[in-house]
Amino acid sequence: MPPEALVYAEHASDVVAKGVALAQAGHRFALITSLAIEGGAAREVGSLALVDVMGRMTGYLSNGCIDRDIQLHAQDALQSGVRKVIRYGEGSRYVDLKLPCGGALTVLIDPNPEIGVLVAANAAFVARKPVTLRFDARDEGGTAYAKSFTYLPRPRLVLAGRGAIFRAVAQIAHATGYDLRFLSPEPEDLAAIGHLGSKTPVQLTTPDTPVTLEDLDSYSAFLTLFHDHDWEPPLLCAALNTPAHFIGCLGSRSTHALRCEALRSLGVSEAALERLQGPIGLVPSLRDASSIAVSTLAQIVEAFHSEPPPAGE
Repeated sequence: MPPEALVYAEHASDVVAKGVALAQAGHRFALITSLAIEGGAAREVGSLALVDVMGRMTGYLSNGCIDRDIQLHAQDALQSGVRKVIRYGEGSRYVDLKLPCGGALTVLIDPNPEIGVLVAANAAFVARKPVTLRFDARDEGGTAYAKSFTYLPRPRLVLAGRGAIFRAVAQIAHATGYDLRFLSPEPEDLAAIGHLGSKTPVQLTTPDTPVTLEDLDSYSAFLTLFHDHDWEPPLLCAALNTPAHFIGCLGSRSTHALRCEALRSLGVSEAALERLQGPIGLVPSLRDASSIAVSTLAQIVEAFHSEPPPAGE
């Protein structure tokens, strides 16, 4: 049977959730894991994917150069019930399948993954906890692989704002795979993007309304995206009382200086203000919403990549 559709799911939680859903529906699948990488690679080591009995693949291990072959091997493993460890690229016996990056990738194809382990992993992801999975296997030559990989919860982005930039950040962040939450005083904005969030959006009523931001954990980022900055103080005070990994604000340098003075007058400490990023964006002085959104999300990606949240939290 030829391989069917491939869904480019990015996060481990997507693959785990799909596997649990398939198992609960009584459908078999093979779990695929990248065990080792040499040289360049499209995905990091430990990346997950799965292939169901119809050949449909969720997740990916390459940028298209070997995923179709993995689908075929996974279908074969589902028929035989035998686990496979396959090496692609340099040193592989599949000489007709080259990795353009010039490296090598070793993958485990398991047609009988432990469903209980995946159910527990899915519950941990839902509870916003890290997940560690262990994989033990041998390749055809007898080389043993004993690997443990830790996966953090999906990054969450909570946006408070209004207008074009608010909408643009929401749309691009949704395409990037963030778990989104929204707060805004503008009903039209919430109506336009509310469906992109994982929770009912919150309509702000007055600038001085106290708010709680319990959705912000150490795997989260928070942005204020207002041009009328009177809405910011209670929101930022609440955000700075959370372990959010990144907190940033729209506006110029002079606006940010005034923002910090306003927060000082409310009793916010200097240590807390050091957590506040502003103006946001890797590229300064942009003038269109889409570019500002890309620049802002790039800064968040950089913050999570350069100093990721601790896996033990």
